[in-house]
Amino acid sequence: MKIFFKNLHKYKYLLFELIKKDIKLKYRSSALGLLWTLLEPLLTMIVLTLVFSEMFGKGGDNFPVYILCGRLLYSFFSNGTKTALKSIRKHGPMISKVYIPKYMYPLASIISSYIIFLISLIVLVGVAIFQKMKINLYIFQAFIPLLIIAVMTMGVGLLLSTFNVFFRDLEYLWTVVLMLIMYTSAIFYKVENLKTNINAWIFKVNPLHSVIVMFRDAVFGRSIMAEDSYHLYYALAFSAVSFLLGMLVFWKEQDKFILYV
Repeated sequence: MKIFFKNLHKYKYLLFELIKKDIKLKYRSSALGLLWTLLEPLLTMIVLTLVFSEMFGKGGDNFPVYILCGRLLYSFFSNGTKTALKSIRKHGPMISKVYIPKYMYPLASIISSYIIFLISLIVLVGVAIFQKMKINLYIFQAFIPLLIIAVMTMGVGLLLSTFNVFFRDLEYLWTVVLMLIMYTSAIFYKVENLKTNINAWIFKVNPLHSVIVMFRDAVFGRSIMAEDSYHLYYALAFSAVSFLLGMLVFWKEQDKFILYV
């Protein structure tokens, strides 16, 4: 871990350039550029609100904000892990020619996704103001789930970027897993409104759902431990374990990357 932070400081300018490059490449062919970062979640929110609130009657007060909280966090986790997964193979030619700590590549891809995610939170603020939501001091607790999801995405991203070097089909498998994660994160519906016999464990084992629940609590003016402390402790434990495990596996296997990329 000490070497990790030492290299992070040593190669900070390179990391900055990699982050800048990832953001530029993401919007290079887009006419709207970074504006799409704001429009995409807004348009998605409108569609989901119309479908699940107006047609199915599953909405409620401030339902657009409820959807946005889940949608924005899931989008970051999805985009961050997918770009990290591809990062080593994407930079294969550079890895074979120049030596830099290889975790810089997945790290840069995740940080660039996180920056875009933070920008997209402007939409959440705007919709909350439009909905005339009452904000209290609990909003400051939102930084806790925002920090947890960043660490969690880094940990999972490091694991995926390592395994994808050796198992190329992982990219397609992860797309399926992300779909399962999305539907068990209660993004566009409320768990308490489900009229099925789905067991609660399906939601409890999904750490992203725990992060989303905490973020929603903070945004809606409730303590992130209002109901119980499970979501906080589970999300913290999962993010810490995934990050440490991701670093360990990546560090152990990184010397083999050059043979496969």
